[in-house]
Amino acid sequence: MNNIVAIVGRPNVGKSTLFNRLIQRREAIVDSVSGVTRDRNYGKSEWNGKEFSVIDTGGYVRGSDDVFEGEIRKQVELAIDEADVIVFVVDVEEGITPMDETVAKLLRKVTKPVLLAVNKIDNAMREKDAVEFYNLGLGDYYTFASISGSGTGDLLDALVEAFPVKPEPVKEEVVLPRFAVVGRPNAGKSSFINALIGKDRFMVTDIAGTTRDAIDTKFDRFGFEFNLVDTAGIRRKAKVKEDLEFYSVMRSVRAIEHADICILVIDATRGFESQDQNIFWLAVKNRKGVVILVNKWDLVEKDTMSSRDYAEKIKKELLPFTDVPILFVSALTKQRLLKALETSVQVFESRQQRISTSKFNEHMLKVIEAYPPPATKGKYVKIKYCMQLPTPTPQFVFFANLPQYVKEPYKRYLENKIRENWDFSGVPIDIYIREK
Repeated sequence: MNNIVAIVGRPNVGKSTLFNRLIQRREAIVDSVSGVTRDRNYGKSEWNGKEFSVIDTGGYVRGSDDVFEGEIRKQVELAIDEADVIVFVVDVEEGITPMDETVAKLLRKVTKPVLLAVNKIDNAMREKDAVEFYNLGLGDYYTFASISGSGTGDLLDALVEAFPVKPEPVKEEVVLPRFAVVGRPNAGKSSFINALIGKDRFMVTDIAGTTRDAIDTKFDRFGFEFNLVDTAGIRRKAKVKEDLEFYSVMRSVRAIEHADICILVIDATRGFESQDQNIFWLAVKNRKGVVILVNKWDLVEKDTMSSRDYAEKIKKELLPFTDVPILFVSALTKQRLLKALETSVQVFESRQQRISTSKFNEHMLKVIEAYPPPATKGKYVKIKYCMQLPTPTPQFVFFANLPQYVKEPYKRYLENKIRENWDFSGVPIDIYIREK
């Protein structure tokens, strides 16, 4: 499990610039999910061989001075709750402001490592000005300039040092599939899980997850054995009324990274909203299997075509990845819950499947011969051999004489042909074209 780093501070101190610098290091960036919350709010970074997720809490403060304090408090509390290490960014040009003091007051109560990062220090004079930040009572500070990047190396060294040592998860003899139930607040995730659990006697053991907000519950029911990852988004936080979208994405990020299959629960009465799409693409980018459950189907007025039309509407939003199982369920009436489990297990099995190289070549080379890659600048691309890579998720490589001329549309054509012949429903596929 990745460590999570939260960047907090008042508006306009350079949090987002630091965030961009962290996730856009050459080669260090693993994946940067754009548009997950507002715009660029969650990314992955790596330093000294340690990978970590970065969350930028910026851009959520709205309204005038009197509203600021409440808003900042909410974001910082949420970030503190979620992160392993907190980077508190302040601005040397403006010195300590009342708002910095408010944030510092919150952070002083925290048991997690807090790194005080003083931004906009690009000369020796400013280095001296930074001394006043000792007054915040957070100990030593790190000076850097997020625009030029000077000083970020020392900050990152300290950051990686501060990560807690996480216990190695105890390996189980049988690795059970892990299903994370994700979705926006109020979609009915809890009801879905409660309906599945039924009574306590169906629960075999409770294994506390590697992170404190994913509890794996081991199920053995209806002939299925699996771990259901209960995300903290499900446990209602008392007295915290966060910015709901930001809240649900932060919770889902952790759950998604931790799972094999993501069961995305959406509310039939609200439709497939942008937040649901963000969570869906987050799962796809993390290469997880996805099953979409349209919950509260009993509340929707239906005619004979309604479920088909509804599914079509969702698929239109998911282009180009439309090969996803969509089921219409009701946690309240327990309608199709068993089917939802069967489908999730099926997606898990599809994600594990291995296609023998001889069979794969036999089928795919015929497909390529029937419709070869288009010629570019009078040069013809020839693909003579292909295979599935031995990776945890389905990845296929095609060896060509001129791989640079094989464009995205043709890769999609190859993917569609693979999906037509083998069942990869709900499973993201990677296609690589390499020089032979």
